[in-house]
Amino acid sequence: MAGKKDDIKDLSLEELKARLKSLKEPPYRAEQIFEWIYQKGIRSFGQMTDLPAKLRDYLSDKFSITGSEIIKTQISKLNGTRKYLFKLNDGETVEGVLIPAKDITGRQTICLSSQVGCAFGCKFCASGLLGIKRDLRCGEILDQALGIQDDTKQRITNAVMMGTGEPLANYDNVMKAIAALNSPHGFGIGARKITVSTAGYIPGIKRYMEEKAQFELSISLHAATDEVRSMLMPINRKYPLAELMDVCREYTKEKGRIITFEYVLIKNLNSSPKNAQNLVRLLKGLNCKVNLIPFNRVSGLSYSPPSYGESRDFQELLEKGGINSTIRAQRGADIDAACGQLRLRETEKGRL
Repeated sequence: MAGKKDDIKDLSLEELKARLKSLKEPPYRAEQIFEWIYQKGIRSFGQMTDLPAKLRDYLSDKFSITGSEIIKTQISKLNGTRKYLFKLNDGETVEGVLIPAKDITGRQTICLSSQVGCAFGCKFCASGLLGIKRDLRCGEILDQALGIQDDTKQRITNAVMMGTGEPLANYDNVMKAIAALNSPHGFGIGARKITVSTAGYIPGIKRYMEEKAQFELSISLHAATDEVRSMLMPINRKYPLAELMDVCREYTKEKGRIITFEYVLIKNLNSSPKNAQNLVRLLKGLNCKVNLIPFNRVSGLSYSPPSYGESRDFQELLEKGGINSTIRAQRGADIDAACGQLRLRETEKGRL
């Protein structure tokens, strides 16, 4: 049965070339298959007309080209951000987001999930409220990109692994997926336009440091002291700030690349002038920038964002301290666009 066949999207380009080599097929056949799937959106091997009939029959016999069904779409009236809820073949659900730029760049950024749920349990995030179910396969990660691309008919220009889950805890599948996003035979997105985000999972950061491709790294920080960060992010109890900063310094030295720190601003918790001063001290001398994100309200959580003025004051203190920073415009606040919110809401309503 087709359902028992391996999803060909779980194979990297090199893995597919190796499979076809055993059939004495040239490497460019794998490149053709990638282009049919990721650039032309073909879901049937029979439609891959530039492949020999014998190869098409082999692929149909051994593999499937599965897809994830979009079961809910929300579109922000504020800025066009699109939030998608995908149903996987086993009935689980994950979210993906499209963030279009409203400027001359024409950027179409997708935010992809790497796991069904999340085990890290950050206190301000909806992703972990339902716990962790499993890792996503490479093909399931790419299905989000394919589904969004097919829905919008727009070429994706940027990709961030910042959706539900800890990408570096699902390392192999995530790296295969972003390799396909980057490949000229896949989505053709430049390496420096692909970002992997982590909550500070140090073993994963060390592996990522060894990658040859110049993908970007983003770290969810959200506090500048162990006391506050451990309360917000349980991972900090295992990998405290001193260890994390040591790895960050090693990363910037080895890779020659900047690190982006994500910092969600939460009123009366981590957004005071003192918090800003602590952050300056923590990051002083590190090749980095800080992306300040006003908290996006989550049903069932009592946190709230600071005022715009408080956010600007926080940013000014960082700038005075020599830390480059930006305040991210809130995207999709009217459509539950923060990680895990749509899945959580639909589950609570008994729809999943």
